[in-house]
Amino acid sequence: MLRTPPPQHFEPVKVRRALREYAFSVRQRTDPEKPIPAEVQTILNWVKRNSLPMSAWEKTEHVDKVVTALSTRLDGTAAAASSVRRHARIMNLVMAYAIRHNYLKANPLPKGKGQGERTAPKVAQAIDKRCLLNGDQVAKMLEWIGRRPRRGPIYRAFFATLYYAGLRPEEAVALRVGDATLPESGWGEFLVHEAQPEVGRQWTDTGEVHEKRHLKGRAEGDTRLVPIHPRLVVILREIIEKYDLGSADLLFPGERGDMLAGSVFRRVWAKAREEVLSEHEFKSPTGKRVYDLRHTCLTAWMNEGIPHSEVAEMAGNSVPVLQAIYARCVIGQREVYLKRAEAALELPEVAA
Repeated sequence: MLRTPPPQHFEPVKVRRALREYAFSVRQRTDPEKPIPAEVQTILNWVKRNSLPMSAWEKTEHVDKVVTALSTRLDGTAAAASSVRRHARIMNLVMAYAIRHNYLKANPLPKGKGQGERTAPKVAQAIDKRCLLNGDQVAKMLEWIGRRPRRGPIYRAFFATLYYAGLRPEEAVALRVGDATLPESGWGEFLVHEAQPEVGRQWTDTGEVHEKRHLKGRAEGDTRLVPIHPRLVVILREIIEKYDLGSADLLFPGERGDMLAGSVFRRVWAKAREEVLSEHEFKSPTGKRVYDLRHTCLTAWMNEGIPHSEVAEMAGNSVPVLQAIYARCVIGQREVYLKRAEAALELPEVAA
């Protein structure tokens, strides 16, 4: 949507960063204490002078270029299928905004078959079974993380919570000590009532890194109860005592008592994978994302025959979503089902 390609000395990554971090962020571009760097301002001034008017959306050739750009990376290679679908959703939201504010009369992006649009690539909902960890891998990684100086026990407890309770990372970082019922023995319970995803200071109204939200897929103010494995109860009681945490304190505090930073715990997890896993395992998808601990937990629950409705309730998913994501990872039960089917279809002997 530019009249001419950017000059060669404008690196594409720098142009994208200038737009994302300043042009598209009211907080960043209007912060008097952090003036826009001269190099960035030069890029923004050029983009402003060379941006096409909104009427350009009425021309098919411009729309086609945008559609093509949504499916490619800056280097010209094809973008991942999930990225293409996400970009398309975002652009349609932008078009809806433009229509509401009378910048456009209709959504110019192509819809439906035969309208000249590219076919959106399919995105597999089911998780890759290779991302799941086994018990030995998790035990060794938690042990290695727990031995790290300073905050090792905190990170160990955080990752153990994802593994034993199947929480999302953004739910775990928001937990307070008072949200956990931790008996001296046996199972405990989490009262999960909020999520605090990390979205960046420039995108929140408060200027904080995390944004407070209600639970994913649930109404505002809704909660859910999640059982706490006896082993996790012990781990959590240990860190509460070690760091002298009160009921109102974060269960997994960061360095300065604030919320645990995603960039930090992801770095800790990546280092643990590198140190503990074999070279083959490290290069594979096994546990590559912190979120894979949740995947491992939910898969284990389903493999043990816990009803899908119960797993969905504990995980904060709907049953259809749970089945679509984890169905391929449920193993070891087909033989039992086949025996039941064999018995159900057994025919009586018929006299000759």
